[in-house]
Amino acid sequence: MFRWFESRLDPYPLDRPQMPPRNFWGFLLHYSRGAVPWLVLLAIGSGLIALIEVMLFGYLGDLVNRLAETPRDQFWQVEGSRLAVMGGLLLIALPVLNALSSMVMHQTLLGNFPQRIRWQAHRYLLRQSVGYFQDEFAGRIAQRLMQTALAVREVAMKMMDVASYVIIYFIGALVLAASQDWRLALPFVAWGAAYGVMLWQIIPRLGRVAEAQADARSAMTGQVVDSYTNIATVKLFSHSDREEAWMRRGMDRFLQTVYRQMRLSALQDMLLTAINVSLVAAVTAVGLMLWTSGQISVGAVAVAVPLALRLNNMAHWIMWEFAALFENVGTVRDGIASLALPRAVQDAPDARPLLPGPGAVRFDHVTFRYGADEADRPLAVLDDLTLHIAPGERVGLIGRSGAGKSTLVNLLLRFHDLESGAITIDGQDVSRVTQDSLRAAIGVVTQDSSLLHRSVRENIAYGRPDSAEDEIWEAAAMAEAQGFIPDLSDSHGRSGLDAHVGERGVKLSGGQRQRIAIARVALKDAPVLVLDEATSALDSEAEAAIQSRLDVLMAGKTVIAIAHRLSTIAAMDRLVVMEGGRIVEMGRHAELLAQNGLYARLWSRQSGGFLAADAVEDAAE
Repeated sequence: MFRWFESRLDPYPLDRPQMPPRNFWGFLLHYSRGAVPWLVLLAIGSGLIALIEVMLFGYLGDLVNRLAETPRDQFWQVEGSRLAVMGGLLLIALPVLNALSSMVMHQTLLGNFPQRIRWQAHRYLLRQSVGYFQDEFAGRIAQRLMQTALAVREVAMKMMDVASYVIIYFIGALVLAASQDWRLALPFVAWGAAYGVMLWQIIPRLGRVAEAQADARSAMTGQVVDSYTNIATVKLFSHSDREEAWMRRGMDRFLQTVYRQMRLSALQDMLLTAINVSLVAAVTAVGLMLWTSGQISVGAVAVAVPLALRLNNMAHWIMWEFAALFENVGTVRDGIASLALPRAVQDAPDARPLLPGPGAVRFDHVTFRYGADEADRPLAVLDDLTLHIAPGERVGLIGRSGAGKSTLVNLLLRFHDLESGAITIDGQDVSRVTQDSLRAAIGVVTQDSSLLHRSVRENIAYGRPDSAEDEIWEAAAMAEAQGFIPDLSDSHGRSGLDAHVGERGVKLSGGQRQRIAIARVALKDAPVLVLDEATSALDSEAEAAIQSRLDVLMAGKTVIAIAHRLSTIAAMDRLVVMEGGRIVEMGRHAELLAQNGLYARLWSRQSGGFLAADAVEDAAE
């Protein structure tokens, strides 16, 4: 039975993730899609339970009157059938309805609903542009994802469950009191009006505070994650005290929102107690006055006073539920700011997978602008650049920092869209093919190749997840990683390929991380290969060992290599020298030296194989 209800709502729908609407109700409905039938069923169940409870209260008054008016020997004959019906409602209908509502709530919705939201939002965020993640704390994004999923669930369920129960219960209580005498309903009407005013004044303020609190909480979490992720930097610069001060500012910003929330909560509690005791006192006073004057029966008093006490007990629960509702509304509004953003780079509506080919790469009149100068004029990172790379050709990109080398590679990977021009692979415009198929055709090794916090095996096989064990070892050997992998171990006793490498690969040295990254790309075996400072993290001996392996890796591939250490790419088929987003020189090593231009100057200024400091500008790519 439990399993049946648990399987009613799929927590992992496979429909294509879409951008959620940026308005509150649209966002709520977008992520409630699929759960709506069960939310409606929950509301119906809660409404029926409230109706039965009011009916039982109403019958209590009739029962008191029957006990007073009916001879004992005739009581069962007169009242037996109605008593049996009410007993059935109390002993059968109410438990069954409560059980069904409980199953829908706990088995179908409480677990599956937020998991469904997390899954859908995570799938959408995975396809966000690289710039989206560069502009935010990773921890902040993760926190917003988790807390927004729970907040959407709470808003949807409280609106359908609590609101249904409260509305039907209050209307039923009002009708029941008025059916005894209209004057008995007046204290309930006054209480409802005062209660509504209090909700109207306080709850929206709680919602606004909750929105600010959600933002402060996610920011605080992001700061914590940022400090822990960069703990080596914190310790190397002896900045523990500075980190504490920075963290305290973030924590204090969050704490101030908590103080504001608690002030409103205390005010709400005091006002609620005042109107609740006034309700009980007023109903008791009116009931006794009408009874002593003979205008109502004792049963009417027996209904009205317990009903007022019941509402008195419920009022605190109702207020906290509505307060929680609006707090979650604030959390959802905060989450919309991160989860409902359009993708900066999207597949074209008619995008098709990139067809495999020999790997001819063409940059035709490519212009890309990013940022602005002091006059707010766009700065050209690449300006009308044209470069054709033949299949299997190995090209080295050379230039000072900020010349546009890495930007050119990022545009090839379509991390950004062009302002004008076109980039093609085997005649196929990269803006007209799917991003996944494009990046599957390009292997990349960067200077800072971070690894996933998973096993060595999973990190290498990330290049081709269906690889066999011997293929993984073959890729590791190509990257000169087979020597240290057997000696790796982690705190859980896993070793070798099963050892986990820590967040971003922190348990490995820089050289070891780079070798695993090279092995991963080797296993991927893509027709186009990008090497962006691929051996910069290695010592001279390791670099010499891997350089020969890279020659094997590059065989038969179209290669684009970037390096400040010019000796590592001097033997390329062609060297392309860039300056200010343009190509200023092109040719083989000897030809460029003979031209005595920028390349020759950079080569002459090298010290130990690196570009000298005066040849590198401060601008970072």
